[in-house]
Amino acid sequence: MSTETSSTLPTDSSLPGKAFEVRNVSTNDDWKPDPSKSIPLPPNRQRLMDDVIALYSMQPTVERVKRYTADCVYDDQFVYANNRYKMAGQWFGLPKLFKASKNEGYEVVRNDPGLIQFKNEQTWTFLPPVTKSVTINALVSLSLDPATKDSDFIQIKYHKDQANEKDYSHKGIGFWFKKWQADHVSDWMSMPEVKQFEGDRNAGNEDVSYYKDGKAFEKE
Repeated sequence: MSTETSSTLPTDSSLPGKAFEVRNVSTNDDWKPDPSKSIPLPPNRQRLMDDVIALYSMQPTVERVKRYTADCVYDDQFVYANNRYKMAGQWFGLPKLFKASKNEGYEVVRNDPGLIQFKNEQTWTFLPPVTKSVTINALVSLSLDPATKDSDFIQIKYHKDQANEKDYSHKGIGFWFKKWQADHVSDWMSMPEVKQFEGDRNAGNEDVSYYKDGKAFEKE
């Protein structure tokens, strides 16, 4: 597999999470991890990885959600959440959709000063009456906050989860839906853990960047 990543990231922490998006162009979507080939991480970065994997595995805590800056962006095939309040609703809302989520393994393929990239395999089991399990392999890119990237508690500016070789154009009815639901889910939840991030509801929220297609780096 050949993957090209646009990874010239800003060094100014005051810029919004949107500014820290990386673009990935790949020849295929064979992103099954081989943990034996994973790049070793220093302890502070390994702790960050452990928290991210725990979030994927439906073990959210307030402290783990604080791994993200207030103006962060979370971007996958189902969600575009452009602040921490919206994103908190997604992590804490997973048990309403799934019975279980198991991490089958991950492989760190890139450890740059401002970017950690890894292949991830996750098995999701739906709640009854569906009771079906789906395993997804994805390429996950964590763009790190320049102000905390070398600290004991690293934070994330942009979290992209890409499940096939085509990156997101951020256009069309599919994108409209994933942004619309992320814009509203947290407001519909009464969980005190989500309410702790209500002060972040106006962070981020910048206009979305649109791209010509999912196979090029160029913006429209």
